Amino acid sequence: MVRVNGVGLAYDEAGSGPAVVLVHAGIADRRMWDAQVEALSADHRVIRYDWRGYGESEDAEGEFAHYEDLLGLLDALEVERAALVGCSMGGSWAVEAALADPARVSGLVLVCSGLSGHPWPEAMIAQARERVHTSIPADRLRAYRAGVATVDPADLEAFATAHALWQVAGPDRVRDDLDPAVWERVMEMMRQVFLRSWTGTRATERSLDAKSRLGEIQVPTLVINGLSDVPWIQEVSDILTQGIQNASRIDLPDTGHLPPLQRPEEVTKALQPFLAALPA
Repeated sequence: MVRVNGVGLAYDEAGSGPAVVLVHAGIADRRMWDAQVEALSADHRVIRYDWRGYGESEDAEGEFAHYEDLLGLLDALEVERAALVGCSMGGSWAVEAALADPARVSGLVLVCSGLSGHPWPEAMIAQARERVHTSIPADRLRAYRAGVATVDPADLEAFATAHALWQVAGPDRVRDDLDPAVWERVMEMMRQVFLRSWTGTRATERSLDAKSRLGEIQVPTLVINGLSDVPWIQEVSDILTQGIQNASRIDLPDTGHLPPLQRPEEVTKALQPFLAALPA
């Protein structure tokens, strides 16, 4: 545990060499990077952490910015410069950190990434309502989100299951398309994410408008996209690839929103040469 911007962040690190920081998705925690930590630590200093309010980190309170926590983590661990590898909204925080303090970032890997300043279209919101939100009664979901109701374990299980099917398996796939071990790890993390979201403290997140500033990013960037992910999330991969000058892209077939878990070998094989080619 390390103190960053007034909150305790849980982290692990392994190996030595150029620093790589792994930033998890909003539906997961730092455990999603198990395979990459083991593989990359052979020749890198690999750091992974839980966002505030996630995993083993302390609760999020007041107003804060995830990218400031990421840069603060670099300060606390005395990392001058690092490659940032972010999945989902973890990719968005990595982009924001690169915009806020470019000298601290040697490269970016953006996996099924989100992007601050990019509003999710109404069609995506409607599909989320249909596929996920209807898994439990609307009045109870509102109460859970407001933090004013005791969570029914059956509701938690139903909501996590629906979300895993829609986003991790992918909207056109089913549970059997995921390895059973991957499904169990995803569900283990998602239960904790949603339970903490519904019962934890309330906070306000700040972010940069990264979408309008992608042209400022000068570091080498690798975009990894899952071809079975929600289509509107895949559109963000298009925006990043086109908007960042030094971006290259890899598309993974039969892969949903969490490629580091679903396709660990493919993701690691993509990361290793990219990281090895970064300037010292």
